[in-house]
Amino acid sequence: MSDIPPDLARLRSSIDNIDAALVHLLAERFKCTQAVGELKATVGLPPADPGREERQVARLRALADESGLDPQFAEAFLNFIIAEVIHHHEHIAGGHGS
Repeated sequence: MSDIPPDLARLRSSIDNIDAALVHLLAERFKCTQAVGELKATVGLPPADPGREERQVARLRALADESGLDPQFAEAFLNFIIAEVIHHHEHIAGGHGS
């Protein structure tokens, strides 16, 4: 591995650190959405909130555009996360007799 250019090793190390941060951030996000799902189930709100989801997608697309990230990729990424969150919320709601 000593034939790897120092710049490549440095960039890979940065990528590894960013990947670790992303995993930790996603874990924290899912802790928050878990609490949201439990609260929604307790007060009888539906698992999905299409209006909020639409606003979040628009917000993330704008942030992506400002950051030089493909807004379509950002939207696809958020939609994947939202689908998983809704799945968790449906599971939680099902456990509360809904």
